[in-house]
Amino acid sequence: MASLVTQMFIAEKYGLRLDTKQIAEVLGIARASVLNKISDKTLPLKTYVDGGQRWADYRDVAEHLDSCRDRAA
Repeated sequence: MASLVTQMFIAEKYGLRLDTKQIAEVLGIARASVLNKISDKTLPLKTYVDGGQRWADYRDVAEHLDSCRDRAA
């Protein structure tokens, strides 16, 4: 489970859901890479389509960031 601090930071900066441009910014990669990873099913985040646009929930993004820190330790 992601820490509340990470969740609060992401929600404050990006809102409750992030589009692919914002996901790319958080992950530090190009938007095209995010789209390729979604297509290849290798993006480590759950995403969904709403209104013709791809989104990720802020909690899933926060959980991924926290898991990266845990794996590095």
